[in-house]
Amino acid sequence: MKRLKKKRKTGKKISRREFFRTALYSAGGILFSGLFDSKVLAQIIETKPKAKSVIQIWMWGGPSQLDTFDPKPEAGKDYCGPLNRPIDTNVPGIKIGQLLPLLAKQADKFAILRGMTHGNNGHETASYLVQTGRKPGESIVYPGIGAVVSLLKGQPPIYKGPLPPYVTVTTPQGRFSEPGFMGTKYKPFSTGGDTNREPFAVEGLVSDTVSEERQKSRKDFLKELDSFTKEMLQDPLVKVIESCQEEAYSMILGEARKVFLLNEESKDIRELYGRNTFGQSCLLARRLVQKGVPYVTINYRGWDTHKKHFEAMNQKLPELDRGFAALLQDLQNNGLLESTIVWWGGEFGRTPRVQWEDPWYGGRGHYGKAFSSVVAGGGFKGGTVVGKTDATGENVIERKIYPWDLITSMYELLGIDKSAKLPHPQGLNVYATPFAEGEQPPKESGGLLKEIM
Repeated sequence: MKRLKKKRKTGKKISRREFFRTALYSAGGILFSGLFDSKVLAQIIETKPKAKSVIQIWMWGGPSQLDTFDPKPEAGKDYCGPLNRPIDTNVPGIKIGQLLPLLAKQADKFAILRGMTHGNNGHETASYLVQTGRKPGESIVYPGIGAVVSLLKGQPPIYKGPLPPYVTVTTPQGRFSEPGFMGTKYKPFSTGGDTNREPFAVEGLVSDTVSEERQKSRKDFLKELDSFTKEMLQDPLVKVIESCQEEAYSMILGEARKVFLLNEESKDIRELYGRNTFGQSCLLARRLVQKGVPYVTINYRGWDTHKKHFEAMNQKLPELDRGFAALLQDLQNNGLLESTIVWWGGEFGRTPRVQWEDPWYGGRGHYGKAFSSVVAGGGFKGGTVVGKTDATGENVIERKIYPWDLITSMYELLGIDKSAKLPHPQGLNVYATPFAEGEQPPKESGGLLKEIM
């Protein structure tokens, strides 16, 4: 093999080794860009946080509040359709939708936020509002809560686990840029695949066509061939890159990989959650926070029900009921509920008045004026309702709750300072919340959720 040569401006030739060493240092510039985190981590509130992790159940498309956590049976068929028999929960005075009997038995564990509002009916813009706690249209594209938690709670010395600090199951949000201006370093690791398949083929980690033994043999073979790294292992940068490579292999072949092997759970536990993609995604979320992962999002599609809404609800609501109820109970059984915030909700709700006419045939449209979210664990008090809508669920009449109120409340329970400075690529002063010191707080605000914190 001919020696690879390259001329410098001086006219000298560099060896193959020197050429690759230069390339490695260039790569190192990419690897180490943005490592400002020791300063950022100092902004964590000194008091001991109540929550360590968040499991977000993202109801992609927007769930109907009237059919889930804010039923209005007296409003009549044009609002309730056939779902006009709400059920009692294990908390006196609180009723929820009739297709959620398992969650009704867990109501003492969660708080229902019936006063959610922002007034935006567009999927992308409403998702941005709910996930970032900021209004769209500003010159700055803010990061979502998962990326902020990944930055402020997902790095040493707070989090030292081998798994990524921000995981989405099974797909990314897709409606907005999760890391915003903070860049790709804070994008979530998305599992892909189907959690209910055997095996669960996590993209890049678990293959349903290549065995673990074969992957190990490939790794060993490549290591034997890599004479360059062997020769350069005393170089500090090469050591770092080798360490990064080993961390990557630990995800593929080591203990970290095992968190995705749901068949390690008992048959009874898997059945408890429901043998479907959503149920098994909830089980995976429990396993991830059990390993210390700070932020997990379950992207639960299928809630944008413009047509034949009630037919969809007859299938989706029992699935939601089983998986969500099992998650709350299992977190408690494993001693994790006190330290894990569970946040359920979508970008908005659905129109309270049913659209019976052609072409909707009993559908519900987008509705950001009044909707519901649910929070549990991590310092939130269960068995409560915050906010109230009118007789038809069309307007919030008591205790409005805006996305920035909810997100800032979660940050407080996580021990994240509302004024924590975020790393902007142009060095602008940008903060975790609009309530930061020196910022103009939003005029539309119901305040933090102190009544349940």
